[in-house]
Amino acid sequence: MGGSSKNSTTQNTTLGNTTTNNPYVTSTTNNAGTNTKFQDGTAFNTIYDNVNKNIGSLLDQYLNPTLNSTTNQAKLNSFQNTLNSQMKANTENSIVSPLTQRNMIRSSQATDMYNNAANQVAQQTANYANELLANSQTDTANMINNLLNAYLQGYNVISNNQAQSLNTSQANATQTQNSTTNNKDSLLSWMNFLNSWKKTDADIISGFMGKGK
Repeated sequence: MGGSSKNSTTQNTTLGNTTTNNPYVTSTTNNAGTNTKFQDGTAFNTIYDNVNKNIGSLLDQYLNPTLNSTTNQAKLNSFQNTLNSQMKANTENSIVSPLTQRNMIRSSQATDMYNNAANQVAQQTANYANELLANSQTDTANMINNLLNAYLQGYNVISNNQAQSLNTSQANATQTQNSTTNNKDSLLSWMNFLNSWKKTDADIISGFMGKGK
């Protein structure tokens, strides 16, 4: 009436708690998984935050170039300031001062000189603005490309540090085993046992009735 049995063993692995650091990121691994984040205030953290915050406006600048963008306005103001300084110096040194020293300049002449200088400044500024607008899309594309390259470098640093943390945690893992016994034929044995009793009862009844005859 004995049944066969089978032993099974279950092996459980528990990862070791591991924290892996480098100058840019920190990775923490335990049995629930690995969590990695940038170190606050580092270059990659700054790039990550700024790209996520500004990529939408940069894409809009790329698709819709305008002189009103922050970058173009800064370039245009810088150009105007430099040009004004150069024009003023040229006018004073090359025209006004020499003529004044010789008493050869009248107020109307001075006015004409400054008007001409102002017109030259305005024309050069307009030319620069047109050139700036024409190159704006290319400049913005280069900026986006450079930012995304730096962004992906940060991603690679995170990925590598996370892999290192996981490998270290796996090396420090602990393993436990649980054994269980399964009686495969227990049900069949019980049915056979019941059938044997049924057969025995039938034989007894049959024998008893035979004796009565």
